Amino acid sequence: MKAYLVLDLSVHDFAGFKTYIAEIPAFIARHSGQYIVRGAEPTTIEGDWAPERIVIIEFPERENAQAFLDDPDAQDLFKLRHTTTTSRLLLADGCT
Repeated sequence: MKAYLVLDLSVHDFAGFKTYIAEIPAFIARHSGQYIVRGAEPTTIEGDWAPERIVIIEFPERENAQAFLDDPDAQDLFKLRHTTTTSRLLLADGCT
């Protein structure tokens, strides 16, 4: 069953974040992921959720997404994202 990582982020250090933007796609591909939405500026329709930017990444299975999150070679990039953005991340299973 497909799984999706949904990232809600506000970038506060774009110069520092450029390294993440350049390097993270290789790690996503390594784990068979692909961008569905990449850095879009969403429009809030209901509620008070007001993300600045949204990224959605599709993986063929939850295990692929978890392997991406656990990839030891990507941890420095995740730390870079944490220091250059304010972000929220969730993992959701797709429909069968």
